[in-house]
Amino acid sequence: MSKLNEDVFFLIFKELKHDKNSLYSCLFVNRTWCETVVPILWENPGYSYHSSSSMSKLFKIIILLLSEESRDTLGINNSITETYQRPLFNYIDYWKYLDMSFIENLISQRSIIEYSSASVIRNEILKLLIDKNRSKKFINLSIQDDYGYYDYLHHISGAEHCFSKLESFYCKRNVDQSFIKGLARICKSIEKFRFEDVSNCVDNSGILKLIEVQEKLIDVVFTVDYYGNGNESFYKSLEESLIRHADTVHYLRIDWKPITRLLSCLPNLLSLEFNITHSEYWNESDYLNDLSLSNLKILKTIQVPAKSLVNLIEGTKGYLTEIDITYEDVDDEMLIQAIYQNCPNLRYLKISLMNHTNSLISEFENLSIHCKLLNKLFIEIYNNFSWDKLFIILARSAPIGLFKFKFHSTRFELEDFKLFFDNWKNRNPVLLTISYTPFFVNLSEHHQLVDLFEKYKVKEIIKKYYISGHFEEFSNNY
Repeated sequence: MSKLNEDVFFLIFKELKHDKNSLYSCLFVNRTWCETVVPILWENPGYSYHSSSSMSKLFKIIILLLSEESRDTLGINNSITETYQRPLFNYIDYWKYLDMSFIENLISQRSIIEYSSASVIRNEILKLLIDKNRSKKFINLSIQDDYGYYDYLHHISGAEHCFSKLESFYCKRNVDQSFIKGLARICKSIEKFRFEDVSNCVDNSGILKLIEVQEKLIDVVFTVDYYGNGNESFYKSLEESLIRHADTVHYLRIDWKPITRLLSCLPNLLSLEFNITHSEYWNESDYLNDLSLSNLKILKTIQVPAKSLVNLIEGTKGYLTEIDITYEDVDDEMLIQAIYQNCPNLRYLKISLMNHTNSLISEFENLSIHCKLLNKLFIEIYNNFSWDKLFIILARSAPIGLFKFKFHSTRFELEDFKLFFDNWKNRNPVLLTISYTPFFVNLSEHHQLVDLFEKYKVKEIIKKYYISGHFEEFSNNY
């Protein structure tokens, strides 16, 4: 029964893993609670230790957990171990998220070890972390920069044990490919894979091998540096490697126009994201026509032409619940029509528009009428726009569950919001965020906005609000 209780406690405390203050308070209740909470707190030290003082404390704990042989290697005298009590727990054994950038920041706290170089300290800490005798294996490995020692990392005696059950892996273009190949020999359990800046990757053999050997790849992100060069041959190789995982991939982000028929090969795709940074890549694409993405629920795009977006949306068969679109095109009406004609289950819409936006006012009314499940709307406008007309439409036609709004523009007129609030009576109080371009709004106008929002909060038209501008970010419990 006591074992059952511990298991129940663990599940409860696990729900509090992002509430560190509450978890810390549980440490002092009794021994059982303490022993249950400590492993949760130490799963990911990089999440909890940010300040220089906290990092310094963590470094001292790690030094105290080093073997006597490692302390001798570092030239640590007995005064340190005599000054600080040895920890009650072997905290290292609970460490599941290994972020190498965090380790480097940790090593920068080495002032208590006067005569040891960073490389020597790094080696001893890595040997402590990557230990074949540790009971917990790492589930996350993050490598953001190449510090010149990764080829050594997978040769540590405990690497095969510690990295054999990785669930997520994050790296950038400059990571040593021999290390990636070594990881491919060790690990076949990665489900979440994020590779940044693929456009500047020179040697990609390790990455392709690592993708190939995984048994259940679910969540894949490939980002492209904005200033990077297009690397279409590598993009094609990455797409082809993903096709081999067609049945398991549910979440995908790529920052280029599809080069193969990848999307038509992913029947279980739930979330798709395109962030196109190089507009010259885009012409009308056959690979986005006649797609059937019948399970897709989330679509996020940047700089994808409207006609291609319409093809994508029409191929989702009505299951989209979230759309996030930023683009600069002239076919805004066609796009919004495609959304309300094909997305009856839509709950969240973010749309950033650049051109001809006033012609869309009537289409927003159709959107409000047809998308009855919509509960959050985010509109960004980067030119002149008749916000007053939109606000009247929202007050008249918005579905009953829609009261969360976020609006961005170069500027807003006070009277437009007053009109909106006056027409919103007898509805759910709004949760409202607005942001504006600082150049077009002076300090007096900003304060007038705050005063107006406070007035309608008292009237219970507004529940919470948040104003972001040049002068300050003003929040009222939002």
